[in-house]
Amino acid sequence: MEKIKVMLVDDQPLFAQSLKTFLENYATDIVVVGLAENGSKAVELALELAKTSGAPDMVLMDVHMPIMNGVEATKRLRSYLPNTKIIMLSTYDEDEYVRDALKEGASGYLLKDISPTELIAAIRALRGGVMQISPQIAAKLVHQLYDDTKPKVDSISKKFEWFNTLTKREREIFTLIATGLDNEGIAKKLNIAEQTVRNHVSVIYSKLGVKDRFEIIQLANEIRYHN
Repeated sequence: MEKIKVMLVDDQPLFAQSLKTFLENYATDIVVVGLAENGSKAVELALELAKTSGAPDMVLMDVHMPIMNGVEATKRLRSYLPNTKIIMLSTYDEDEYVRDALKEGASGYLLKDISPTELIAAIRALRGGVMQISPQIAAKLVHQLYDDTKPKVDSISKKFEWFNTLTKREREIFTLIATGLDNEGIAKKLNIAEQTVRNHVSVIYSKLGVKDRFEIIQLANEIRYHN
């Protein structure tokens, strides 16, 4: 299998260089193809790589940077290089940053207190199509998106008719998909068979007219933004 080509974007050179060294020393399937100190440089470098050695498979993007922040850089990179996946790697877990990053096409949002080994696992999981969201952020998403109180469900249903087509169990699974869990993780969380989860996911996709987990994240983000 080809190595995962990763680009690091952070305005703290020591952090970026340390992360590069760790990834290349402890993950033989990952290669760091470039470093950039702000969003503008990131876009420029990614496009240059696309013309020469090939676009990066993944970008680890800081949020707060000078000249161009990570959210704007994500928007531009997703426009120019739609196959490049972007994980926001930040110290900030405020709703606004998370919402804006996912809205602009980020495939995940991780906090910098993540352990290096967990970050490697996240990179590998994202390559396999599993969205990556830090547990702290996922917990906030679940709390805001869905709970068992009828007024909360009614409020969402009035604004989003498609949400009302889901059963209670489908809403739970929808929410867990939105936090980045795969089918196995959802099965363990809900204490049900993985095949049952797959069946529910298939029904959810059909009801909502979506084709993958990323579109589920986008729908969940709409609820968080408007609710």
